[in-house]
Amino acid sequence: MPGRKKAYNVAIAGATGAVGEVFLDILAKRNFPVALLRPLASARSVGKRVSFRGTPVAVEELGENSFEGIDIAFFSAGATRSREFGPAAARAGAVVIDNSSAFRMDPEVPLVVPEINEPRIADWRKKGIIANPNCTTIVMLMALAPLHRAFRAKRVVASSYQAVSGAGASAVRELEDQVRAWAAGKPLEAKVFPYQIAFNLIPHIDDFEEDGFTKEEMKLVNESRKILDDYALRVCPTTVRVPVLAAHAVSVTVETAEPVTVESAREVFEKAPGLQVMDDPGANKYPMPLYATGEDDCFVGRIRRDPTVENGLTFWVVGDQLRKGAALNAVQIAEKLVEKYL
Repeated sequence: MPGRKKAYNVAIAGATGAVGEVFLDILAKRNFPVALLRPLASARSVGKRVSFRGTPVAVEELGENSFEGIDIAFFSAGATRSREFGPAAARAGAVVIDNSSAFRMDPEVPLVVPEINEPRIADWRKKGIIANPNCTTIVMLMALAPLHRAFRAKRVVASSYQAVSGAGASAVRELEDQVRAWAAGKPLEAKVFPYQIAFNLIPHIDDFEEDGFTKEEMKLVNESRKILDDYALRVCPTTVRVPVLAAHAVSVTVETAEPVTVESAREVFEKAPGLQVMDDPGANKYPMPLYATGEDDCFVGRIRRDPTVENGLTFWVVGDQLRKGAALNAVQIAEKLVEKYL
């Protein structure tokens, strides 16, 4: 593109958090063209340093005036901070790529997974903001979206098994502390979650709504419809927190308009970018968080026919929610942004 910058001034709001650290790693490893890096966080983190490409960079306080001269601003600081400072970053001329739920359902803000709906990136011009979907939505859609394109999904039943790191660093520490306490015969304390998470499952992520579903579950419904641009799609979700450190898993049963077989689905999965098929039950090969943690791709397996409907398929998909579910997806958006849309 004539006149396009070869390198960009980049800010990361929430640079000291778990996702912020992954941002730094991915930007470096993917050789994103960063001319200047400005790590931003709350006042209590000012004075800390983060490492980028082997160089320590001082953390600055996130504020309305933090984005002068910034071209791309990654936000991973929570919905409240995104609503407060995201528009200010856009007004300053930065393209905001936001990981929170703040703007996902705004009709003027594109909600993007590059492998699925990359052309929507062009809509960033409306508000200067691009939204990154919920991590569980991304993991599920990496397998569901190619199926939807090929066979048109009509109805989806999805149950998620979500790692504690999706709730932040304090949730990881709580699981680790509870395991140590159990091994020592001491009482298990629960502060982050409503119950102990060690050796337990909690079918409760985010607040409950009047209809009995949680906000996390409704993200799966509403975000999937927006990304797939199919508001007739029916989705019935259940989201569950599990005692796993990293990587989310989703069990998906889909009813399609067009006939689908295990073989035809596998062929679609094998061609889908960012998705690896791991499906050999006879050899005990199937996706697990153990394999997905630290990986950029998502993994799909346990592919089988749903015998309860005429055109039905069931599968199991796993992905690292800090990478493809958050930082990696945002960086991939930025890569396409600078390649085609700025």
